[in-house]
Amino acid sequence: MEAEFWEDRWKSNKIAFHEGIPNALMQKHISQFGLREQSRIFVPLCGKAHDLNWLTDQGHVVIGAELSEAAVREVFDRTGIAYEVERSAGHTRYHNGRLDIFVGDFFDLTAAQIGSIDAIYDRAALVALPTGMRDAYAERLVQLTSRAPQFLITYDYDQSQTSGPPFSVPEAEVTRLYDGIYKIETLDSMAISGPLAARCSGLEIAWRLSPL
Repeated sequence: MEAEFWEDRWKSNKIAFHEGIPNALMQKHISQFGLREQSRIFVPLCGKAHDLNWLTDQGHVVIGAELSEAAVREVFDRTGIAYEVERSAGHTRYHNGRLDIFVGDFFDLTAAQIGSIDAIYDRAALVALPTGMRDAYAERLVQLTSRAPQFLITYDYDQSQTSGPPFSVPEAEVTRLYDGIYKIETLDSMAISGPLAARCSGLEIAWRLSPL
């Protein structure tokens, strides 16, 4: 999927993965990761998720990656806090005290840009990618973050119900991508809700991936 695909999705508001409130599974289970105040959380393909603002409100530092500059501007405008914009090694970097988002291609980000990471929060990245892109994404994510613990949220539904994205990423796919790198545990699941529920039925699943 090329950048133009996602830019068109944002412009036409075809973003079934976007939730207008912080994710319920995130709020319920983030405490299980033992994160202290000022923990640095990396959120790949973060969009304009309200999760970002919620996490900073809990005292964490959030580092995001996103293709859509309009989505990133909306995230920062919601904070009501002044922010800076600068060029950073091929990306446009938006940042204030606790929120730092790089606009550009995730695969071009470097570990030096994002800095040390205490945890990954992936709610909308893996499920946004078709099968052929997931191996490269998972490998790059592990490299960028030095195998940081991961809070992963996926969907499991009959893919014939809708073409995606967001795509169905069942347990077997999570295991295929991360087995041998992480200990994989299911934390919880709930029925799919929000805009995606109008297109399909199935489960939203929260995972804890602990480095081996």
